[in-house]
Amino acid sequence: MSACLPDETTLRHGDTPHWGPRYGDAGILAVLQDRCTSQTAQVTAAGAAWLAGACAYPRSTLTQWEARPDSPAVLPCGSAFDVVNVPTLFGRRMLEQLWSDGPGSGPVATHRGRMLLFASPGTAQRLPSLLDWEEWGGGLEPRGGAEDDTRVPPVLCHGTGDAVTVPPLTCAPTTPGPRWVVAPDTRNPWLPGPDVLLWACVRVTRSAPSAAARNPIFPTADQGANVYDVSRRR
Repeated sequence: MSACLPDETTLRHGDTPHWGPRYGDAGILAVLQDRCTSQTAQVTAAGAAWLAGACAYPRSTLTQWEARPDSPAVLPCGSAFDVVNVPTLFGRRMLEQLWSDGPGSGPVATHRGRMLLFASPGTAQRLPSLLDWEEWGGGLEPRGGAEDDTRVPPVLCHGTGDAVTVPPLTCAPTTPGPRWVVAPDTRNPWLPGPDVLLWACVRVTRSAPSAAARNPIFPTADQGANVYDVSRRR
């Protein structure tokens, strides 16, 4: 979905979108509600309405999603949200920090080896300058030498004038392409701002092991993967 059909209406807070007959009398609204109970990686009906609100014509966007809920969509940034785009591994470490010691996160998706963290509007403009000011930007030399991974990798920030590909509303676990890690589940989700994301980036880089620690002489036993708890979602 790369374009929106023009209409003359807007979706206001509290409006109930009209869905077509494809899903019977219940419509896709009920389908999403049934599928998304206690599933952090599936979009709810309220989450779909929030995503559609990023477009100039939300009702047209919802209509197109009703026809193809299993297809990715292209949404503009800058009004409902900005997006911070980082390498997947670094992004997962950011999420671990945000959920273990921080305020949590907003919606998060993965696409083409990158992680997309949905942030409050204006983050795309402020975060790069904050990283540079704190001397953690990806263009700076590592503080501890060439072998010391203590800097933030290249961060792509998408704001006003940009657009991003978001995962489908409905998607099976084996579906290729973009996927939700933390799917939108409310009409007004909490979104982290540049200060929160800067804090997460710095925490990840400061906790990065040294080169010697990453390559011990005597290998240790396999370590279990870190898991972040999303039960505290806002």
